[in-house]
Amino acid sequence: MISAACLTKGSTSDEAARHMLNGFGVDIRYEYHRMIADVFLSTAEGKTDYAVIPIENTIDGSVSLHTDWLVDEVNLPIRAEWVYPSIQNLIGASSELTEESGELAYGRIVKVMSHPVAMAQCTQYLKRRLPHAELEHVGSTSEAVRIVRDNPGRGWAAIGQVSAAADNDLAILEPAVTDHDNNYTRFLLVGREPFNLRTSEKHKTSVLITLPEDYPGALHQVLSAFSWRRINLSRIESRPTKKKLGNYYFLIDVEMAMETVLLPSAIAEIEAIGCQVRVLGSYPSFTYESR
Repeated sequence: MISAACLTKGSTSDEAARHMLNGFGVDIRYEYHRMIADVFLSTAEGKTDYAVIPIENTIDGSVSLHTDWLVDEVNLPIRAEWVYPSIQNLIGASSELTEESGELAYGRIVKVMSHPVAMAQCTQYLKRRLPHAELEHVGSTSEAVRIVRDNPGRGWAAIGQVSAAADNDLAILEPAVTDHDNNYTRFLLVGREPFNLRTSEKHKTSVLITLPEDYPGALHQVLSAFSWRRINLSRIESRPTKKKLGNYYFLIDVEMAMETVLLPSAIAEIEAIGCQVRVLGSYPSFTYESR
């Protein structure tokens, strides 16, 4: 049996985890948490084998809090990555928030709640249809749906997944309310053990690079080490080191496995110019269509 920690049941994380892990002849035990810190700690403390972490979204970009936990708070290697469609829906009690004709009564909705990332994916919809409603952020989309279920008659609605609506006997008041059709979230599977359930021809390696202080041209030299070897980079992101204002580290996703000949030599060259390099993981990468 494999155990995996993720955000609450009925959330996008839950659906994405089941898409990634289920159906390979191995029993999966899911441990659900309201806060991402508890998801990380469950695996870091050995209570679960893996943690499922949403790390980047098509619309909202990187999830800074989750990135900071991965880099600063735990030491859990990345074991796999995959993408999953984030289809958000407006959820509530139809008897409370629809007209007799069956049309949605927008004016009756006084509050909409969801996870901040999911809310950001629906910004234009909320401005257009529900500009009068109060917006409230909660720990997950499924938590938002449960809060709405437990507070009938108050004009509250949630943004979340179809599975969460079904689990809580609520209706899809309006489907697919995200601002863009091409809305995907990238997830990471982190843990101490290698991931062997699935294989992929595509691999990535994520590295954390901290530049030497007061070194003009250091970032250019870092990128040159990849460039002249024709190593493709799929993502470069800067984050503060939290040690001094103006000090940053760089998260770089390399489209190459660590076992290749070129990547270790590139890292050695980067270290030779005084940079600190930490490999966060070398892992298979799965697209949504690959399943």
